[in-house]
Amino acid sequence: MSHGFLPINKKEMLETGWDRPDFVYVSGDAYVDHPSFGAAIITRILEAHGYRVCVIAQPDFRDEKSVMEFGEPRLGFMVSSGNMDSLVNHYTVAKKHRQADAYSPGGVMGLRPDRAVIVYCNLIRKAYGSRVPIVIGGLEASLRRLSHYDYWSNKIRRSILLESGANIICYGMGEHNTVEVADALNSGLPADQITFVDGTVYKTRDRDSIYDAIALPSFEEVKESKRAYAESFRVQYENTDPFAASRMYETYDNALYVVQNPPAKPLTQTEMDDVYALPYTGKSHPIYDRQGGIPALSEVKFSITSNRGCFGACNFCALNFHQGRIIQSRSKEFIVAEAVKMTKDPEFKGYIHDVGGPTADFMEPACKKQLTKGACKDRQCLFPEPCPNLKADHSVYMDILRTLRKIPGVKKVFVRSGIRFDYVLADKKSGFLRELCEHHISGQLRVAPEHVSDRVLSLMGKPKFSVYEKFISEFDKTNEKLGKDQYAVPYLMSSHPGATLDDAIEMALYLNRIHHMPKQVQDFYPTPGTISTCMYYTGLNPLTMEKVYVARHPHDKAMQRALMQFRLPGNYDLVKEALVRCHRTDLIPVLIPYRPGNSGKNAGAKGEAKAGKKSGTKSGAKAGTKAGANAGSNAKTNRAKSQKNKATSHKSKTKPRKKSR
Repeated sequence: MSHGFLPINKKEMLETGWDRPDFVYVSGDAYVDHPSFGAAIITRILEAHGYRVCVIAQPDFRDEKSVMEFGEPRLGFMVSSGNMDSLVNHYTVAKKHRQADAYSPGGVMGLRPDRAVIVYCNLIRKAYGSRVPIVIGGLEASLRRLSHYDYWSNKIRRSILLESGANIICYGMGEHNTVEVADALNSGLPADQITFVDGTVYKTRDRDSIYDAIALPSFEEVKESKRAYAESFRVQYENTDPFAASRMYETYDNALYVVQNPPAKPLTQTEMDDVYALPYTGKSHPIYDRQGGIPALSEVKFSITSNRGCFGACNFCALNFHQGRIIQSRSKEFIVAEAVKMTKDPEFKGYIHDVGGPTADFMEPACKKQLTKGACKDRQCLFPEPCPNLKADHSVYMDILRTLRKIPGVKKVFVRSGIRFDYVLADKKSGFLRELCEHHISGQLRVAPEHVSDRVLSLMGKPKFSVYEKFISEFDKTNEKLGKDQYAVPYLMSSHPGATLDDAIEMALYLNRIHHMPKQVQDFYPTPGTISTCMYYTGLNPLTMEKVYVARHPHDKAMQRALMQFRLPGNYDLVKEALVRCHRTDLIPVLIPYRPGNSGKNAGAKGEAKAGKKSGTKSGAKAGTKAGANAGSNAKTNRAKSQKNKATSHKSKTKPRKKSR
């Protein structure tokens, strides 16, 4: 076998000289041997530890024979849905089917099932019974490791360990815990006796075997009581740090216990370097070449992962439950070596598309304490304001970027994975913003204020909007000094828990003032493992137990979304309804002066096209119309009237309708 991939069928396995694999890795993604794909990392790291691994990518989920390609593996199966949650992969927040799957050949949809981990495990059990160990991991399994709210069925579901029939979950990124579980199985230990590995979840009927553990509310309790669910989530959230977390367990009926061990320890820099230096081909398997390739690979092929983890800890993000708050980074030496190797690729055109991770400019732990005592339970590193102990310093990242720019064959190094503008402002010394504007963006910088209402931002775990405005001011000044015509494009979210129609109107006024209309709208998506999803389901902030308003009805969410794109002709009726409902008819001439089809529509469209070139920046704000400026003033003078009618407005938002528009 000359192509360098792990075997994906029996013929390739025999060509390697193997008669039987140690592990068979089943994935919902097509087989891409690139370290941006979780399956590639786990299979290569098992290979590096001496295990024979074969891959079954996107098996026929209707036929158990599809998981029998290699026969029964010596040690067991490992199962993942792939890089994405299969339900998020398949459905929009409106629960409509997506049209393409970027992780399948040619982007074809339908090659993986809903709830892929459960379906694949059931296939394996049907084929081999209970005798073969099954280890599940990846994002889908990690975020469902205990009882959880499932948005798609709108109910509380049991731990995926029970629903799948697997033996053990390796949650988180998986390098340490997967190898430890493999070694335990290889030593002859039965799967149901592997109860001691950090970063795993197991099941048992022996209550006495669970030691030093926090008893969470039982499954029956969280199923019946939203308050119990919120309380359980808070305890789980407070025990996500590998240095400070406690063991936890849930009780299910018929005296069954699901036990979560503390998270696996973060990788050291040497371990991170080793993981990303494994012999990846950097390509998708050749069988996909005639099928259009794998679209997701083109997005990352010429990007470099420099870090993982995020201490930003936004409430709507699941990173805290999956990668954790502690930053793990690679050394400059290994990042540069990867870039040099990249320049030898015949398809490389001189552009490194990204150097980053969940947050590009996080290269070191927030403070020294994180690596000894763990992250704080009672506060976040950047919210509501940067912690006094935060080490805000871009010098390591800047040094890496400068070196990458000097590599022969590299024309441009982009930063596209996102930066934290509050972290940039907190760094008073390095001059990172100037260097970013001068060398690492091309025309537009994407930043994520998420909303304009400070109350909503507080529920998101994001800084006040004034912090974003200060960043934009600094961004504009920097570009002016450099003589560059560059703009910031804000990412905004509608319908986050706590966000009302009044808040959406406030956002519309801001967008009108800066003459920006988002091409795409991000509607809050309640996925497992986030504080915001807990708020959505329970109507409570689990950290404070205070009540939170939630827009749940599709029509109410549609109005919030329409207000973010109020100039689109198709949104006219929704925007007008929202303004009438909130007693803000004074804004109709400002936001939607022309009904679609009227002669004024084209003029408005031309004005939007012109203003769209200057979106989100100081210059964009200057381009705001006089009406927009007056609207901002009117928003303040009408605030009292709006607040007086808010209770009536909220009540009407949740009233069922026969048909939503």
